[in-house]
Amino acid sequence: MKRGAAQIAVVAIGVGMTIIVSTDGSPLWQVVRALLVVAATGAAWRAMAHSTGLLGTLLVLASAAIVLPVGIGIGAPHLAKNGVCVLAICGLVVTVGSVVLVGFGLVGLWRNTRHRIAVPTTMAFGLVSLILVWSLGQAVAATNVPRSSVGSATPAVAGLDHRDVEFPASDGTPLAGWYVPSRNGAAVVLLHGAGSTRSNVLDHAVVLARRGYGVLLYDARGHGDSGGRAMDFGWYGDDDIAGAVSFLLQQTEVDDRRIAAVGMSMGGEQAIGALATVDGLRAVVAEGATNRVAADKAWQSDEFGFRGALSEQLDRLTYTFVDLLTEAGRPISLHDAVRVGAPRPVLLIAAGEVPDEARAGRYIQSASPSSVALWVVPGTSHTGALATHPAEWEARVVAFLDDALASNNA
Repeated sequence: MKRGAAQIAVVAIGVGMTIIVSTDGSPLWQVVRALLVVAATGAAWRAMAHSTGLLGTLLVLASAAIVLPVGIGIGAPHLAKNGVCVLAICGLVVTVGSVVLVGFGLVGLWRNTRHRIAVPTTMAFGLVSLILVWSLGQAVAATNVPRSSVGSATPAVAGLDHRDVEFPASDGTPLAGWYVPSRNGAAVVLLHGAGSTRSNVLDHAVVLARRGYGVLLYDARGHGDSGGRAMDFGWYGDDDIAGAVSFLLQQTEVDDRRIAAVGMSMGGEQAIGALATVDGLRAVVAEGATNRVAADKAWQSDEFGFRGALSEQLDRLTYTFVDLLTEAGRPISLHDAVRVGAPRPVLLIAAGEVPDEARAGRYIQSASPSSVALWVVPGTSHTGALATHPAEWEARVVAFLDDALASNNA
Protein backbone atom coordinates (compact mmCIF):
# COMPACT_ATOMS: atom_id res chain seq x y z
CA MET A 1 0.00 0.00 0.00
CA LYS A 2 1.39 3.39 -1.00
CA ARG A 3 2.42 5.98 1.57
CA GLY A 4 0.28 8.64 -0.14
CA ALA A 5 -2.92 6.69 0.50
CA ALA A 6 -1.98 6.32 4.16
CA GLN A 7 -1.32 10.04 4.44
CA ILE A 8 -4.74 10.78 2.95
CA ALA A 9 -6.23 8.38 5.52
CA VAL A 10 -4.48 10.30 8.32
CA VAL A 11 -5.97 13.58 7.10
CA ALA A 12 -9.43 11.99 6.77
CA ILE A 13 -9.21 10.60 10.29
CA GLY A 14 -8.09 14.00 11.58
CA VAL A 15 -11.02 15.79 9.94
CA GLY A 16 -13.51 13.24 11.23
CA MET A 17 -12.12 13.29 14.76
CA THR A 18 -12.02 17.09 14.82
CA ILE A 19 -15.74 17.25 14.06
CA ILE A 20 -16.53 14.47 16.54
CA VAL A 21 -14.75 16.12 19.48
CA SER A 22 -16.33 19.49 18.66
CA THR A 23 -19.95 18.41 19.01
CA ASP A 24 -20.47 18.88 22.75
CA GLY A 25 -19.02 20.46 25.87
CA SER A 26 -18.32 24.13 26.48
CA PRO A 27 -17.16 26.22 23.49
CA LEU A 28 -13.70 26.61 25.00
CA TRP A 29 -13.36 22.87 25.61
CA GLN A 30 -14.54 22.16 22.05
CA VAL A 31 -11.83 24.46 20.67
CA VAL A 32 -9.14 22.91 22.88
CA ARG A 33 -10.06 19.38 21.84
CA ALA A 34 -10.22 20.33 18.18
CA LEU A 35 -6.79 21.96 18.32
CA LEU A 36 -5.34 18.90 20.02
CA VAL A 37 -6.71 16.65 17.27
CA VAL A 38 -5.38 18.97 14.55
CA ALA A 39 -1.96 18.99 16.21
CA ALA A 40 -1.94 15.21 16.51
CA THR A 41 -3.01 14.85 12.89
CA GLY A 42 -0.23 17.15 11.70
CA ALA A 43 2.34 15.27 13.75
CA ALA A 44 1.13 11.93 12.41
CA TRP A 45 1.19 13.15 8.81
CA ARG A 46 4.72 14.54 9.20
CA ALA A 47 5.96 11.40 10.93
CA MET A 48 4.53 9.24 8.18
CA ALA A 49 6.16 11.40 5.52
CA HIS A 50 9.63 11.18 7.03
CA SER A 51 9.89 8.06 9.17
CA THR A 52 10.68 4.67 7.75
CA GLY A 53 11.47 1.28 9.15
CA LEU A 54 10.01 -0.85 11.88
CA LEU A 55 9.46 1.92 14.45
CA GLY A 56 7.36 3.98 12.08
CA THR A 57 5.35 0.91 11.13
CA LEU A 58 4.62 0.04 14.73
CA LEU A 59 3.54 3.63 15.45
CA VAL A 60 1.11 3.46 12.53
CA LEU A 61 -0.37 0.20 13.79
CA ALA A 62 -0.66 1.46 17.37
CA SER A 63 -2.45 4.63 16.20
CA ALA A 64 -4.84 2.63 14.03
CA ALA A 65 -5.64 0.22 16.86
CA ILE A 66 -6.70 3.15 19.07
CA VAL A 67 -8.62 5.16 16.50
CA LEU A 68 -10.50 2.24 14.90
CA PRO A 69 -12.75 1.50 17.91
CA VAL A 70 -13.48 5.22 18.27
CA GLY A 71 -14.74 5.34 14.70
CA ILE A 72 -16.86 2.23 15.19
CA GLY A 73 -18.20 3.42 18.56
CA ILE A 74 -19.32 6.74 17.06
CA GLY A 75 -20.36 5.72 13.55
CA ALA A 76 -22.32 2.52 14.12
CA PRO A 77 -24.81 3.77 16.78
CA HIS A 78 -25.48 7.08 15.00
CA LEU A 79 -25.96 5.36 11.65
CA ALA A 80 -28.32 2.80 13.18
CA LYS A 81 -30.45 5.37 15.00
CA ASN A 82 -30.27 8.53 12.86
CA GLY A 83 -29.25 7.22 9.45
CA VAL A 84 -26.87 9.31 7.40
CA CYS A 85 -25.94 12.24 9.64
CA VAL A 86 -22.78 14.23 10.37
CA LEU A 87 -21.57 12.06 13.26
CA ALA A 88 -22.39 8.83 11.44
CA ILE A 89 -20.39 9.99 8.42
CA CYS A 90 -17.48 11.14 10.59
CA GLY A 91 -17.44 7.83 12.44
CA LEU A 92 -17.43 5.89 9.19
CA VAL A 93 -14.67 8.08 7.77
CA VAL A 94 -12.54 7.45 10.86
CA THR A 95 -13.27 3.72 10.64
CA VAL A 96 -12.36 3.45 6.97
CA GLY A 97 -9.27 5.60 7.45
CA SER A 98 -8.17 3.36 10.32
CA VAL A 99 -8.57 0.26 8.18
CA VAL A 100 -6.37 1.87 5.52
CA LEU A 101 -3.72 2.57 8.15
CA VAL A 102 -3.93 -1.03 9.37
CA GLY A 103 -3.29 -2.25 5.82
CA PHE A 104 -0.40 0.16 5.37
CA GLY A 105 1.10 -0.82 8.70
CA LEU A 106 0.84 -4.56 8.11
CA VAL A 107 2.44 -4.26 4.67
CA GLY A 108 5.26 -2.25 6.22
CA LEU A 109 5.62 -4.79 9.01
CA TRP A 110 6.12 -7.67 6.59
CA ARG A 111 8.53 -5.64 4.48
CA ASN A 112 10.65 -4.53 7.42
CA THR A 113 10.87 -7.77 9.40
CA ARG A 114 11.53 -11.41 8.84
CA HIS A 115 8.54 -13.69 8.68
CA ARG A 116 9.31 -15.32 12.02
CA ILE A 117 8.89 -11.87 13.59
CA ALA A 118 6.07 -10.62 11.37
CA VAL A 119 3.78 -13.57 12.05
CA PRO A 120 3.61 -13.29 15.87
CA THR A 121 3.57 -9.49 15.66
CA THR A 122 0.62 -9.58 13.27
CA MET A 123 -1.20 -12.04 15.52
CA ALA A 124 -0.53 -9.89 18.58
CA PHE A 125 -1.75 -6.79 16.75
CA GLY A 126 -4.92 -8.60 15.72
CA LEU A 127 -5.61 -9.70 19.29
CA VAL A 128 -4.99 -6.23 20.73
CA SER A 129 -7.19 -4.68 18.03
CA LEU A 130 -10.06 -7.06 18.78
CA ILE A 131 -9.82 -6.32 22.50
CA LEU A 132 -9.81 -2.57 21.88
CA VAL A 133 -12.69 -2.71 19.39
CA TRP A 134 -14.70 -4.66 21.95
CA SER A 135 -13.81 -2.68 25.07
CA LEU A 136 -12.97 0.84 23.90
CA GLY A 137 -15.61 0.62 21.16
CA GLN A 138 -18.30 -0.17 23.73
CA ALA A 139 -17.06 2.59 26.02
CA VAL A 140 -17.16 5.18 23.23
CA ALA A 141 -20.63 4.07 22.15
CA ALA A 142 -21.94 4.13 25.74
CA THR A 143 -20.70 7.67 26.36
CA ASN A 144 -21.57 9.17 22.96
CA VAL A 145 -25.22 8.23 22.64
CA PRO A 146 -27.49 9.53 19.82
CA ARG A 147 -30.46 11.42 21.22
CA SER A 148 -33.79 9.60 21.02
CA SER A 149 -37.04 11.34 20.12
CA VAL A 150 -40.11 11.20 22.36
CA GLY A 151 -42.47 10.85 19.41
CA SER A 152 -46.16 11.75 19.28
CA ALA A 153 -47.63 9.26 21.78
CA THR A 154 -48.69 10.72 25.15
CA PRO A 155 -50.60 9.41 28.18
CA ALA A 156 -53.68 11.14 26.76
CA VAL A 157 -53.71 8.63 23.91
CA ALA A 158 -54.15 5.94 26.55
CA GLY A 159 -56.88 7.93 28.28
CA LEU A 160 -54.75 9.10 31.21
CA ASP A 161 -55.09 12.57 32.70
CA HIS A 162 -51.60 14.01 32.98
CA ARG A 163 -49.56 17.14 32.77
CA ASP A 164 -46.22 17.95 31.16
CA VAL A 165 -43.60 18.58 33.81
CA GLU A 166 -39.99 19.64 34.08
CA PHE A 167 -37.85 19.24 37.18
CA PRO A 168 -34.13 19.32 37.97
CA ALA A 169 -31.96 16.33 38.75
CA SER A 170 -30.05 16.69 41.99
CA ASP A 171 -27.12 18.14 40.04
CA GLY A 172 -29.38 20.70 38.32
CA THR A 173 -29.77 18.99 34.92
CA PRO A 174 -33.30 19.73 33.58
CA LEU A 175 -35.44 16.63 33.04
CA ALA A 176 -38.70 16.54 31.07
CA GLY A 177 -41.58 14.17 31.67
CA TRP A 178 -45.27 13.48 32.20
CA TYR A 179 -46.99 13.16 35.54
CA VAL A 180 -50.19 11.21 36.12
CA PRO A 181 -51.56 12.25 39.57
CA SER A 182 -51.97 9.65 42.31
CA ARG A 183 -55.39 8.42 43.40
CA ASN A 184 -54.24 6.10 46.18
CA GLY A 185 -51.59 8.22 47.89
CA ALA A 186 -48.69 6.26 46.39
CA ALA A 187 -46.54 7.12 43.39
CA VAL A 188 -44.00 5.47 41.09
CA VAL A 189 -41.03 6.80 39.19
CA LEU A 190 -41.19 4.97 35.85
CA LEU A 191 -37.87 4.62 34.01
CA HIS A 192 -37.21 3.67 30.41
CA GLY A 193 -34.18 1.85 29.03
CA ALA A 194 -31.11 3.07 27.18
CA GLY A 195 -31.71 4.62 23.78
CA SER A 196 -35.45 5.07 24.33
CA THR A 197 -37.71 7.61 26.02
CA ARG A 198 -40.71 7.92 28.35
CA SER A 199 -43.04 7.05 25.47
CA ASN A 200 -41.57 3.52 25.46
CA VAL A 201 -43.00 2.82 28.92
CA LEU A 202 -46.49 4.18 28.34
CA ASP A 203 -48.03 0.70 28.51
CA HIS A 204 -46.49 0.20 31.95
CA ALA A 205 -47.79 3.59 33.03
CA VAL A 206 -51.33 2.62 32.03
CA VAL A 207 -51.24 -0.52 34.18
CA LEU A 208 -49.96 1.36 37.23
CA ALA A 209 -52.20 4.40 36.80
CA ARG A 210 -55.40 2.39 36.51
CA ARG A 211 -54.54 0.84 39.88
CA GLY A 212 -54.45 4.33 41.38
CA TYR A 213 -50.72 4.93 41.44
CA GLY A 214 -49.30 8.30 40.56
CA VAL A 215 -46.80 7.83 37.74
CA LEU A 216 -43.89 10.08 36.85
CA LEU A 217 -42.46 9.12 33.47
CA TYR A 218 -39.49 11.18 32.39
CA ASP A 219 -36.72 11.14 29.79
CA ALA A 220 -33.36 10.16 31.25
CA ARG A 221 -30.77 12.88 30.74
CA GLY A 222 -29.61 13.13 27.14
CA HIS A 223 -32.76 11.33 25.96
CA GLY A 224 -35.91 12.85 24.51
CA ASP A 225 -36.54 16.36 25.78
CA SER A 226 -34.28 16.22 28.84
CA GLY A 227 -31.04 18.13 29.07
CA GLY A 228 -27.59 16.77 29.74
CA ARG A 229 -25.56 14.06 28.06
CA ALA A 230 -26.81 10.50 27.72
CA MET A 231 -24.87 7.60 29.17
CA ASP A 232 -25.96 4.08 28.26
CA PHE A 233 -24.80 2.47 31.50
CA GLY A 234 -26.96 4.77 33.60
CA TRP A 235 -24.25 6.28 35.78
CA TYR A 236 -26.26 9.49 36.19
CA GLY A 237 -29.23 7.55 37.51
CA ASP A 238 -28.77 8.44 41.19
CA ASP A 239 -28.92 12.16 40.38
CA ASP A 240 -31.88 11.81 38.01
CA ILE A 241 -33.94 9.64 40.35
CA ALA A 242 -33.17 11.87 43.33
CA GLY A 243 -34.67 14.74 41.34
CA ALA A 244 -37.71 12.65 40.39
CA VAL A 245 -38.34 11.62 44.01
CA SER A 246 -38.01 15.25 45.11
CA PHE A 247 -40.65 16.17 42.53
CA LEU A 248 -43.03 13.53 43.88
CA LEU A 249 -42.43 14.67 47.44
CA GLN A 250 -43.79 18.08 46.43
CA GLN A 251 -47.10 16.63 45.19
CA THR A 252 -49.76 17.13 47.86
CA GLU A 253 -51.65 13.94 46.98
CA VAL A 254 -48.57 11.73 47.42
CA ASP A 255 -47.65 10.24 50.79
CA ASP A 256 -43.92 10.88 51.08
CA ARG A 257 -43.46 7.40 52.59
CA ARG A 258 -45.09 5.63 49.61
CA ILE A 259 -42.79 6.23 46.63
CA ALA A 260 -41.26 3.45 44.51
CA ALA A 261 -39.43 3.09 41.20
CA VAL A 262 -40.17 0.77 38.29
CA GLY A 263 -37.47 0.56 35.63
CA MET A 264 -36.77 -1.22 32.37
CA SER A 265 -33.22 -2.35 31.49
CA MET A 266 -30.97 0.68 32.14
CA GLY A 267 -33.86 2.24 34.04
CA GLY A 268 -34.07 -0.81 36.28
CA GLU A 269 -30.36 -0.66 36.96
CA GLN A 270 -30.66 3.03 37.81
CA ALA A 271 -33.55 2.28 40.16
CA ILE A 272 -31.60 -0.42 42.01
CA GLY A 273 -28.60 1.86 42.36
CA ALA A 274 -30.73 4.72 43.65
CA LEU A 275 -32.12 2.50 46.39
CA ALA A 276 -28.72 2.84 48.08
CA THR A 277 -28.57 6.64 47.85
CA VAL A 278 -32.12 8.06 47.70
CA ASP A 279 -33.80 7.81 51.09
CA GLY A 280 -37.26 8.64 49.77
CA LEU A 281 -37.34 5.54 47.57
CA ARG A 282 -39.18 2.74 49.40
CA ALA A 283 -39.17 -0.12 46.85
CA VAL A 284 -37.93 -1.03 43.38
CA VAL A 285 -39.16 -3.15 40.47
CA ALA A 286 -36.36 -3.73 37.94
CA GLU A 287 -36.94 -5.61 34.69
CA GLY A 288 -34.01 -6.66 32.51
CA ALA A 289 -31.42 -5.27 34.95
CA THR A 290 -28.04 -6.96 34.61
CA ASN A 291 -25.05 -4.66 35.04
CA ARG A 292 -23.67 -1.14 34.99
CA VAL A 293 -20.14 -1.70 36.39
CA ALA A 294 -17.67 -4.56 36.03
CA ALA A 295 -18.39 -5.88 39.53
CA ASP A 296 -21.94 -6.70 38.42
CA LYS A 297 -20.51 -9.48 36.24
CA ALA A 298 -18.51 -11.20 38.97
CA TRP A 299 -20.78 -14.25 38.58
CA GLN A 300 -19.34 -15.15 35.18
CA SER A 301 -16.25 -17.01 36.40
CA ASP A 302 -18.43 -19.22 38.62
CA GLU A 303 -20.82 -19.97 35.76
CA PHE A 304 -18.38 -20.37 32.89
CA GLY A 305 -14.96 -21.05 34.40
CA PHE A 306 -11.98 -19.76 32.41
CA ARG A 307 -14.17 -18.23 29.69
CA GLY A 308 -16.12 -16.35 32.33
CA ALA A 309 -12.97 -15.17 34.08
CA LEU A 310 -11.62 -13.87 30.76
CA SER A 311 -14.90 -12.07 30.11
CA GLU A 312 -14.69 -10.45 33.55
CA GLN A 313 -11.25 -9.05 32.73
CA LEU A 314 -12.53 -7.63 29.43
CA ASP A 315 -15.43 -6.04 31.31
CA ARG A 316 -13.01 -4.41 33.74
CA LEU A 317 -11.12 -2.92 30.80
CA THR A 318 -14.34 -1.69 29.20
CA TYR A 319 -15.53 0.07 32.34
CA THR A 320 -12.09 1.56 32.92
CA PHE A 321 -12.39 3.22 29.50
CA VAL A 322 -15.94 4.30 30.35
CA ASP A 323 -14.68 5.92 33.53
CA LEU A 324 -12.17 7.93 31.50
CA LEU A 325 -14.76 9.05 28.94
CA THR A 326 -17.54 10.32 31.19
CA GLU A 327 -17.86 12.94 33.89
CA ALA A 328 -20.30 10.71 35.77
CA GLY A 329 -18.98 9.08 38.90
CA ARG A 330 -18.69 5.30 38.80
CA PRO A 331 -21.61 3.92 40.89
CA ILE A 332 -21.56 0.96 43.24
CA SER A 333 -22.58 -2.43 41.90
CA LEU A 334 -26.20 -3.56 41.82
CA HIS A 335 -25.21 -6.39 44.15
CA ASP A 336 -23.95 -3.89 46.73
CA ALA A 337 -26.88 -1.52 46.17
CA VAL A 338 -29.53 -4.03 47.23
CA ARG A 339 -27.46 -4.91 50.29
CA VAL A 340 -27.12 -1.24 51.29
CA GLY A 341 -30.78 -0.58 50.47
CA ALA A 342 -32.13 -3.50 52.52
CA PRO A 343 -34.61 -4.12 54.00
CA ARG A 344 -36.40 -2.06 51.36
CA PRO A 345 -37.73 -4.65 48.89
CA VAL A 346 -36.72 -5.27 45.28
CA LEU A 347 -38.53 -7.30 42.62
CA LEU A 348 -36.28 -8.41 39.77
CA ILE A 349 -37.92 -9.51 36.51
CA ALA A 350 -35.75 -11.53 34.12
CA ALA A 351 -36.47 -12.61 30.55
CA GLY A 352 -36.61 -16.37 30.16
CA GLU A 353 -35.15 -16.15 26.66
CA VAL A 354 -32.10 -14.21 27.93
CA PRO A 355 -30.35 -16.62 30.33
CA ASP A 356 -27.83 -14.03 31.51
CA GLU A 357 -30.66 -11.97 33.01
CA ALA A 358 -31.57 -14.79 35.39
CA ARG A 359 -27.90 -15.40 36.20
CA ALA A 360 -27.35 -11.73 36.95
CA GLY A 361 -30.59 -11.64 38.92
CA ARG A 362 -29.55 -14.54 41.13
CA TYR A 363 -26.21 -12.85 41.78
CA ILE A 364 -27.91 -9.58 42.76
CA GLN A 365 -30.37 -11.49 44.92
CA SER A 366 -27.54 -13.28 46.74
CA ALA A 367 -26.54 -9.99 48.38
CA SER A 368 -29.85 -9.74 50.24
CA PRO A 369 -32.06 -12.82 49.77
CA SER A 370 -34.61 -11.61 52.32
CA SER A 371 -35.34 -8.36 50.48
CA VAL A 372 -34.90 -9.34 46.81
CA ALA A 373 -37.37 -11.49 44.85
CA LEU A 374 -36.70 -12.82 41.34
CA TRP A 375 -39.32 -13.67 38.71
CA VAL A 376 -37.98 -15.38 35.58
CA VAL A 377 -40.61 -14.99 32.85
CA PRO A 378 -40.74 -17.90 30.38
CA GLY A 379 -40.90 -17.27 26.65
CA THR A 380 -40.01 -13.62 27.05
CA SER A 381 -37.31 -11.43 25.53
CA HIS A 382 -35.62 -8.43 27.13
CA THR A 383 -38.15 -6.20 28.99
CA GLY A 384 -41.02 -7.99 27.24
CA ALA A 385 -42.86 -9.43 30.26
CA LEU A 386 -45.82 -7.04 30.08
CA ALA A 387 -46.33 -7.89 26.41
CA THR A 388 -46.08 -11.67 26.80
CA HIS A 389 -47.65 -12.09 30.27
CA PRO A 390 -49.78 -8.96 30.78
CA ALA A 391 -52.11 -10.32 33.45
CA GLU A 392 -49.32 -11.91 35.47
CA TRP A 393 -47.08 -8.83 35.16
CA GLU A 394 -49.88 -6.63 36.47
CA ALA A 395 -50.76 -9.03 39.27
CA ARG A 396 -47.18 -9.55 40.45
CA VAL A 397 -45.99 -5.96 40.16
CA VAL A 398 -49.08 -4.38 41.67
CA ALA A 399 -49.16 -6.91 44.53
CA PHE A 400 -45.49 -6.21 45.23
CA LEU A 401 -46.04 -2.44 45.24
CA ASP A 402 -49.26 -2.68 47.27
CA ASP A 403 -47.43 -4.65 49.92
CA ALA A 404 -44.21 -2.60 49.88
CA LEU A 405 -46.05 0.72 49.99
CA ALA A 406 -48.95 -0.26 52.20
CA SER A 407 -49.92 2.61 54.50
CA ASN A 408 -49.31 0.44 57.58
CA ASN A 409 -45.72 -0.12 56.38
CA ALA A 410 -45.08 3.58 55.80
